[in-house]
Amino acid sequence: MRKNQFAVVLIISLFFLWGFALNLNPILIPHLKKACQLSDTQSAFIDSASYIAYFLLAIPAGKFMKKFGYKGGIVLGLLLFATGAFLFYPAAVTRSYIFFLIALFIIASGLAFLETAANPYITVLGDEKGATQRLNFAQSFNGLAATLAPLLGGMFILSGQKLDAKAEAAMSPEQLNTYLNHEASSVKIPFLIIGAVVLLVAVFLIRTPLPEIEDREGDSDSTGSLFGEKNLMLGVVAQFFYVGAQVCVGSFFIRFSAQVAGIAEKSAAMYLSGALLGFMAGRFIGTFLMQYISPSKLLAIYSLINIALIFAAVTMNGMAAVYALMGVVFFMSIMFPTIFSLSIRGLGSRMKEGSSLVIMAIVGGAVFPVIMGKVSDMTNIHTAYIVPAACFAVVFYFALTNLKVKKIKLTVAH
Repeated sequence: MRKNQFAVVLIISLFFLWGFALNLNPILIPHLKKACQLSDTQSAFIDSASYIAYFLLAIPAGKFMKKFGYKGGIVLGLLLFATGAFLFYPAAVTRSYIFFLIALFIIASGLAFLETAANPYITVLGDEKGATQRLNFAQSFNGLAATLAPLLGGMFILSGQKLDAKAEAAMSPEQLNTYLNHEASSVKIPFLIIGAVVLLVAVFLIRTPLPEIEDREGDSDSTGSLFGEKNLMLGVVAQFFYVGAQVCVGSFFIRFSAQVAGIAEKSAAMYLSGALLGFMAGRFIGTFLMQYISPSKLLAIYSLINIALIFAAVTMNGMAAVYALMGVVFFMSIMFPTIFSLSIRGLGSRMKEGSSLVIMAIVGGAVFPVIMGKVSDMTNIHTAYIVPAACFAVVFYFALTNLKVKKIKLTVAH
């Protein structure tokens, strides 16, 4: 309907906004590692601050929207997002890592509200037949944001200057402090702009009439506790490990590229942007392939390919290792929506509760980067990539348990 067209544009913008915010983390990790003088383990808490919010806010966000409506939830999410973005300015002034983590947590709390609302909302803004098409279209903007975030972040946040132990030792305390303050300050303007844009979207949403979603109660072919649903529980575990793998692969990409191929951080950000462009393309290609290959079989094949590519990246050096890791990003593309859809099949009227559990599994993105950072500090970032390889093995097992499933409807984007 024409009256919903502007509403559709606004909801699609949410897919872009959360995709952009989450995919700035791979830029912030090497940047704040340098500006705040962190170890790899410490820098990984950038992801933890973001993804722990999903775990803590997924259910409260649902309850809030049940009471105040989806529009109220979206507006609150945008206000939290903008607040967190604006807090980057004082965090940079004080060069406080804890302050940065608090700002990131507040941003991600807002994103949890946006994701909880936007995925179901986009499907009801228009006729039911076009729901899947609208979701796929919205997902393309999520992918576009994932491509642009490291590209723009690399241009406007990363300085390209490397401070090794020898250069640091040659500086006086005053010179070092000036250098670190200059590094930290580069996030001020980008995040002020992000906060302003998010606030503007919030204003438009407040002023735009939005239809409320009527919950549809379907027939359930499952009874008893959801925790007794074996496939759902396996799906929650698989999503936990998958999101952990996804975040690990992207977050340490710039550090990996520097170590194995000597690529400067700005150039590495460009390669990461290219890899994420492949991620977006991979989602469309994967959706097309599912017309001929069952989703579970494709998930199993992609998982095995990723395990092989990571082992190739770990055992090689130079650009070959970097290209192998870029290939991993392409084959991750279908995993989140496929695991999600396979997990909640057959739940009927309890699908919303099951969906909340699978969304909470996003907390894997808070756990595995810290593990990977610890492995990196004990060995090196090259070897640490065995962590996401192990995660993909869990995804492969989940795919094997669902091989009998021939068709699913991809109903979510992240």
